[in-house]
Amino acid sequence: MDGGAGGAASQETTAASGGATVGVRIHHTRRLPDFLQSVNLKYVKLGYHYLISNLLTLCLVPLMVIIIVEASQMNPNDVRQLWLHLQYNLVSVIICSAFLVFGSTVYIMTRPRPVYLVDYSCYRPPDSLKAPYDRFMKHSRLQGDFDESSLEFQRKILERSGLGDETYVPEAMHFIPPRPSMQAAREEAEQVMFGALDNLFANTNVKPKEIGVLVVNCSLFNPTPSLSAMIVNKYKLRGNIRSFNLGGMGCSAGVIAVDLAKDMLQVHRNTYAVVVSMENITQNWYFGNKKSMLIPNCLFRVGGAAILLSNKAGDRRRAKYKLVHVVRTHKGADDKAFRCVYQEQDDAGKTGVSLSKDLMAIAGGALKTNITTLGPLVLPISEQLLFFATLVIKKLFNKNVKPYIPDFKLAFDHFCIHAGGRAVIDELEKNLQLLPVHVEASRMTLHRFGNTSSSSIWYELAYIEAKGRMRRGHKVWQIAFGSGFKCNSAVWEALRNVKPSRNAPWHDCIDRYPVKVVS
Repeated sequence: MDGGAGGAASQETTAASGGATVGVRIHHTRRLPDFLQSVNLKYVKLGYHYLISNLLTLCLVPLMVIIIVEASQMNPNDVRQLWLHLQYNLVSVIICSAFLVFGSTVYIMTRPRPVYLVDYSCYRPPDSLKAPYDRFMKHSRLQGDFDESSLEFQRKILERSGLGDETYVPEAMHFIPPRPSMQAAREEAEQVMFGALDNLFANTNVKPKEIGVLVVNCSLFNPTPSLSAMIVNKYKLRGNIRSFNLGGMGCSAGVIAVDLAKDMLQVHRNTYAVVVSMENITQNWYFGNKKSMLIPNCLFRVGGAAILLSNKAGDRRRAKYKLVHVVRTHKGADDKAFRCVYQEQDDAGKTGVSLSKDLMAIAGGALKTNITTLGPLVLPISEQLLFFATLVIKKLFNKNVKPYIPDFKLAFDHFCIHAGGRAVIDELEKNLQLLPVHVEASRMTLHRFGNTSSSSIWYELAYIEAKGRMRRGHKVWQIAFGSGFKCNSAVWEALRNVKPSRNAPWHDCIDRYPVKVVS
């Protein structure tokens, strides 16, 4: 219902101005900017700043390895000679010992604690909530809220959206007329959150009382008491739990929630953190005829995910992944970026989320900034040297030289691009020079579950696991974007050959995928 989806759905976003035929033109006129045209050096420097901040660790670890290797090669006579030498060089011994103690202490005190992803669970709604294309259009017509132009516009969007016939809408939308209410919205939230959490606790054998940190993100539904309080009440979580409720932060809030949980796990030792990512549709369905506000109706669907994170050393053996990097980009200081996805009322007083015609360009700028910052942290040195060489040539000699866009396929084995809509998946595949297999998880998640907002990247990860493609040591790049305008990335490393968990969302349909999506 908000930013991330809007950006991904942007092949339809200019439809606000042109009636039913506009939907045909959008795919050709609104695209991500070509990343080859410009790369801002300051974001490259920012990435290297993150890298150099860990320089002490990078220097100490090889030094300690060299000392251990050299020591292991010494024979008894070498040890005796060393002892005799040290007896007559007491000052040197004290200085060296002090240096080693100081260096080791600094390293131990400053190194970040590893954050492990023990397991996660994606909510699978009941079949009764499925909304096939024909039923969706039939209900839209019978509601009586949409004129013929709006109905035709929705039909064209659905045809080009990349969604299949098995996506889900909340129960309140299955009635004619629909029954959106606070109670129905609470029921949708409970079904999604508790469904995902019940499965997560069952799969991990973690008791709710063991959870020390809880982070919930939902952009458009923020009741009182909060969604996080609903979870605390349901599972009787302990009284000193650190709970957070993130609202209005868009489809990229799932990565923000992981980043917040990671920071909390750096402070609080030996504990678990649970992240719940979802969106709520019931009270945020648009019943007007403004084209740019109708797109979320066609793309957003019911879904959510619960993720269990841990900083316990003992959990490494059973964890699926280790968190490697989180890089966040926020363009909210720019007025156009701030308003490109905006919740407001139309001329008839009906509330919805309006999508700006500049959305794709703004999304492209945020993505470019994010990946330029991420590059120095993840790319092999050979790619970085080529990248910097072209930047220097462009800056000093030839302004017309296109910056070298590194091959991110050398840094990552799998890509989870937010399944907000077809247009951005297409453009990222092109701009990052990805192969069809790299965007398969995103396309199939969009087809099977629709745009589930901040949880879509977890359905995509579940798809990769269900296909048996995740091997030990593989790196996964989750990238999401949302209102504000924000683009956020999380990088995970697989700690073992990962198999899907029990009751995974693809367990009974993975053999039918991939499917061919009609253009």
